[in-house]
Amino acid sequence: MAVIRANSVLPARREPVTLHTADGLELVGELATPADREPVATIVCLHPLPTHGGMMDSHIFRKAAFRLPALAGVAVLRFNTRGTESEQGRSEGEFDHGEGERYDVVAAIEYAEFHDLPAIWVVGWSFGTDLTLMHANDPAVQGAILLSPPLRFSDVEHLEAWAESGKPLTALVPEHDDFLQPPEAEERFAIVPQAEVVGVEGAKHLWVGDAEMVLDEIVRRVAPEVAVPLPREWDGEMETADTSFYNDKNRGAVKDVPRPQPLQD
Repeated sequence: MAVIRANSVLPARREPVTLHTADGLELVGELATPADREPVATIVCLHPLPTHGGMMDSHIFRKAAFRLPALAGVAVLRFNTRGTESEQGRSEGEFDHGEGERYDVVAAIEYAEFHDLPAIWVVGWSFGTDLTLMHANDPAVQGAILLSPPLRFSDVEHLEAWAESGKPLTALVPEHDDFLQPPEAEERFAIVPQAEVVGVEGAKHLWVGDAEMVLDEIVRRVAPEVAVPLPREWDGEMETADTSFYNDKNRGAVKDVPRPQPLQD
């Protein structure tokens, strides 16, 4: 048995994908599925703010793609929103403050649906949580998980739409988040009766040191039949990824992100 480390890559079928948006852009992505079985569920990953280092390789989503197909049987679809670059390449277009990105979110959900991926959930992180609330309330989506939601681009109307949908909505909120901490998050998500706000003691916005816990909480909701916590060791083939691109790209990320303004009723 070997310890699963930050850059450990467990077996999976991994293929580059190109998402095609309704407004004519091509987006860089990757689909990771279990190597030896059909997936039990699917997560579509919406990454943090690209103007401050967010991309499909942001560490929670990179680790999800490296681990969840093998440990939980969960398919992981991650991609770069318009104008975003990662080691896999740069998506066409330019950052559009959450507006044009609606086409990116729809393209990812449609890809998962067209390829018959099961039990589609959307997992957004930081800026990706705003994209989730604004654009991922789709009939093909079973529910959503929000990591460090700043509620910066999304508005009351988006929360009300999720409330009306009745779909599961979980917000994992770090105790020491830079933008929205658990007490305020509970107040602002109160208009969504089914919303589950989970305050995470000791955690910060970037979840450094807390990736395993975050992946456990994702699996607990999207694949409840899978036992958590997930294994921290692996008895089998395991590779080591080069993470230098990610580390260089994200040094100092999110330091200059403006604090969100309160929502207006």
